[in-house]
Order: sequence, then C-alpha cells, then structure tokens
Amino acid sequence: MVKADQRRSFASWIEDAFRLSQRRACEIARISVSSKRYLSVKPDQRPLRLRLRELAAVRLRAGYRQLHVFLRREGWKLNHKRVYRVYREEGLSLKRQRRRRHRSATLRVERPSVTRPNEQWAMDFMHDTLAAGSTIRVLTAIDLYTRECVALQAGKGFSGNQVAQILEAAGKERADLPRRIRVDNGTEFTSKALDHWAYWKHVQLDFSRPGKPVDNCFIESFNASVRRECLSQHWFLSVEDAQRTLDVWKEDYNSNRPHSSLGDVPPAEYRRGGNFVPGVERLQNSHAG
Repeated sequence: MVKADQRRSFASWIEDAFRLSQRRACEIARISVSSKRYLSVKPDQRPLRLRLRELAAVRLRAGYRQLHVFLRREGWKLNHKRVYRVYREEGLSLKRQRRRRHRSATLRVERPSVTRPNEQWAMDFMHDTLAAGSTIRVLTAIDLYTRECVALQAGKGFSGNQVAQILEAAGKERADLPRRIRVDNGTEFTSKALDHWAYWKHVQLDFSRPGKPVDNCFIESFNASVRRECLSQHWFLSVEDAQRTLDVWKEDYNSNRPHSSLGDVPPAEYRRGGNFVPGVERLQNSHAG
C-alpha cells in the first residue's frame, strides 16, 4: 500500500513533469487536493533522530526501552512508543541472537546409573503462598542414590549466586559435592553465576529437555511429597515461618520417614548402610504374636 506522503510526492512529480494542474495531477495520483496541500504540524523529529542515533552508536546492545530511559534522563518528554517508532524507522533494531544455554551441560546421552551416595543430585523449585497472599519459592535438592533431602530452602526469590551458595553449604555438610546435578531450564539454573560455580567446582549441570519433566522425575516425585506432607498442611505467616517448618519436615523426612523405594528405610539410615526395615519388623512382630 502506497503511503500518503508517497502519493503527494507522486502528484507533485506529475504536476511538474507533464505541466498539469494540481487538481488533474491529484486525480491521476488518486489523492485528494486537501491531502496534497496538507502541511504537517508535528514537531521536527530530526533532533530526536540525531540524538537517538548518537546514543545507539555508544550503547551498541541497548534496545529502544533502554534508550528511552536515557532520553528521559536528558529531559526529553516522550513516551516509549514514539521512541520505538523512530527507532525502527532509523534501522536501529538489534538483531535477535539465539540464546546459548546449557553451557555446563553435556550432549543428551543415556544417563549413567547412580552407584553410590553423593554421586548425583537433583534440584528444582516449588511455589507456595503466604497467609498475606504473597508468593514464596522453595529450592529443593535430593541425593539420587539415598533419596536424602540435601537442601530445602524457602525465599522470596533466588538468584544464581544464592543457588550456588546453598549448594556450597550442602556440599560442606555432606563433606563433598556431587559430580552431576540434574536441573530443569529455569533462569536460576541457566544463569552465568551458577554456570561459573559449576565449572570451578567440577560439577556437571545435567539439563532436562524442555517440556520433559520425566527427565528429572525423582525430584518431581520428591516435590509431590513436600507439597502433600508439608506445604499443603500448613499456613505460613512469613518466609521465616515457612523455613522453620521446612527444616523440621526435612529432618523428619531424612531421619524418620520410611521411604518405599529404599525398602521403607529412612534416607539417612540407608546412607549409613543400616539394615532397619520398618515394614519387615512389623511383619515379623505380627507373626510372632
């Protein structure tokens, strides 16, 4: 579709080239005489265009929203839509780059089986709501061999640095860090901070395929237990209140709660090589009676 300013230019060319009247030139160009005679009352955009190009030349990776902030700081009274329009007209749009993710991840191959404690961990995030209506997040992490909970941390939000600090503390508590940690594609797990930490600690971040929660099924099953047995059973007043309850539940889960995948042995007892199996003990007592 030809724009109005292009039709006006075409009508002017016809009028000059063929020495026709303005009315006849407008009929040929299919534009009204009033539109041909229209003079814009908009302010001159050239100073804005010039300054926008200057800012874009200095801040090469800044998008139009960032440039709009810089212009407002300089005293320009304009909204982001106007900046975006001029930004596009000047050809300043950034080329979309394909995000490179999973820097510490290996190619998708058959995962090795877990043969000893502290060899592989898995971690994920959960959400819950406080009594006041605000949302909190809970970082969960387990040992895939013993199914022991190694981290259960509540917070308003987590950065990659905070996740690395929690893992570092869990590693010190268990005397070592795992060789591999299974995670999903959350922003905290794909952050540069966690990637750098994993590199220097020689830990592989094993990322799940997008949309395939079964790749990290063990932590998903653990999260269901946390939801069913802890989060859904309490009404938290604050993050601190939630953390106290989670700490109590974590201790009970590791030390007392029987785990069906471990022959009903609590995870901490299983890690120590204990032979106590509550289900078998109950069965023997019933026969003895």
